[in-house]
Amino acid sequence: MFVILMGVSGSGKTTVGQALAQELGWPFFDGDDYHPQANVAKMAAGIPLDDQDRAGWLAALAALLRNGLERNQQGVIACSALKESYRQTLRTAAGEPDQVRFVYLKGDYATILARMQSRAGHFMKAAMLQGQFETLEEPGDAITVAITQPPQDIVHTIRQWLEHSGHTPGAA
Repeated sequence: MFVILMGVSGSGKTTVGQALAQELGWPFFDGDDYHPQANVAKMAAGIPLDDQDRAGWLAALAALLRNGLERNQQGVIACSALKESYRQTLRTAAGEPDQVRFVYLKGDYATILARMQSRAGHFMKAAMLQGQFETLEEPGDAITVAITQPPQDIVHTIRQWLEHSGHTPGAA
């Protein structure tokens, strides 16, 4: 099984994903690492990605999921997955829908903007945040967790949800 932490840039996907993966003893994969260099350059220049730009990125993440599940591996992936069609691409790659669980890290614009303005060295520019909120299609089939909680509380909430839904992951 793979858990995909989704949400707009700055919502804490990497921070929470790394902590969750460590607690579960699973590998962590940052979706940003799967963007082709052209996408990174475009975002660094303040140019939003479109669906065509994201197609190759989603294909790479879908391959990661498919290959991992074929080997009976588990993992945590940080991936914006802003649109339902993106999430469907990842679900389809898994083959069995219950092998991919989405966690939506939800926050308001002001909170996330403040986070983005305080971080250094990330290619995603704060000026592009409004576009991400406009693109976001909130999921109906994911657990939604407020990002106002400390990361360890978010991890605890996700673990409880996984255990309650019949997926009792082993701890490290």
